[in-house]
Amino acid sequence: MLTTRTTKLSGWGGYPRVDATVCEPKDLSELATAQDQQLIIRGQGRSYGDAAISVNGLVVLSGKTNSLLSLDEGGLLDAQAGVTLEQILQAFVPRGWFPSVVPGTKFVSLGGCIAADVHGKNHHRDGSFGEYVREFEIILADGSHQTCSPAQNAELFWATLGGMGLTGIIMRASFQMSPIESPFMVVQHHQAPDLAGVIKFLQDKSIDDQYSVAWVDCLAKGSKLGRSVLITGHHARLDELPATVRKESKAISFDLKFDFPDWVLNRYSVAAFNEAYFRRQGLRRKPFIQHYDQFFFPLDKIGNWNRMYGRRGFVQYQCVFPLANASKGLPQLLEELAASRRPSFLAVLKLFGPGNQGLLSFPIEGYTLTLDLPLRDPGLLPFLDRLDEIVLKHNGRVYLAKDARMRPETFRAMYAQVEDWLAFKSRIDPTNRFQSDLSRRLELKSRSVAVTA
Repeated sequence: MLTTRTTKLSGWGGYPRVDATVCEPKDLSELATAQDQQLIIRGQGRSYGDAAISVNGLVVLSGKTNSLLSLDEGGLLDAQAGVTLEQILQAFVPRGWFPSVVPGTKFVSLGGCIAADVHGKNHHRDGSFGEYVREFEIILADGSHQTCSPAQNAELFWATLGGMGLTGIIMRASFQMSPIESPFMVVQHHQAPDLAGVIKFLQDKSIDDQYSVAWVDCLAKGSKLGRSVLITGHHARLDELPATVRKESKAISFDLKFDFPDWVLNRYSVAAFNEAYFRRQGLRRKPFIQHYDQFFFPLDKIGNWNRMYGRRGFVQYQCVFPLANASKGLPQLLEELAASRRPSFLAVLKLFGPGNQGLLSFPIEGYTLTLDLPLRDPGLLPFLDRLDEIVLKHNGRVYLAKDARMRPETFRAMYAQVEDWLAFKSRIDPTNRFQSDLSRRLELKSRSVAVTA
């Protein structure tokens, strides 16, 4: 019998926060005893909104199902779904292997990477995480186990990839790692005076690299709108490393022990930081060597960095504009943000390559912008509705793993294949066993039953 407890849960943004009933089985097969319960799986809780919380039913923590099972000589890793990228990196970087795609934090589970079809700084070249998943085993609503791949149970595979845990419980998965020669990166910075400049950089094949991301100053206005620092890099070969950095150094880290007061992050402090960052990082004109932790996961060195946004938390807003519409959509969104005088401490722009067959997978070919906005006034959520209108007007979409407040009609207009996903959900989960607060808010439910309010 499952042991449960009640606790406060939220996404990484701290909004919304709910009382939830949770359990943490050592074997996910134990959930067979909870056949009549609504449930949602939760990995490390790093989705930002309400995708892995639930005020009804059961939240299943996957942290104890975290065994690395095998790695073959070609770099195919087999592991339980609760394994984190941090575990994978610690185990296999010294052996010359790196995950083919990583998001902005290593504190995420393998199952979560599949459920959100996470992307990284190399999407423009290598696609999202799903491109490297060779198969996974999943428990369906009726308790049966299925093995899925692009060739076997393909419909279930593509509904689960990006499906936010609403098709079943992923038990284990195998995915392809990439070979590397060192734990270091060769990094290059490029300073862009405005949005047009950074888009030109992102399209410039002469400076393109395996990974690229642009830090954007979202408080800049007028001729400086969208000024940025483009950061590119690739895994360093041994012959690219000076002898002084060939040994791996441990990254300095610390835990944030308290919530910042609301006044700490304001438009003045953020503007001062942005000015200093733009000038200092933009001056690094020559390639330099950096450890992979600093390049991929700069915020991970600050434990509980989300507490910088105070007790009320924050909303991370990530959208993508198709290539053809980005030159109009991005300036409109940035102008709206600058006019609102709302500080986004973190703002990044990336180029996406073509998307995949995942029915609810977020990436489409174009430009994706991510913003962090503190929850300090009741006007923020209506303001984000206005951003949704801009994104929708230009045929873009918002990322479910970052969402905490989108309206169901907006979601349906953004995701063209949602009706196909709902039809499949109705077949494999007719009683809506798998639910989350996100699924109820967005009405991602089987058509055959009504969702409990």
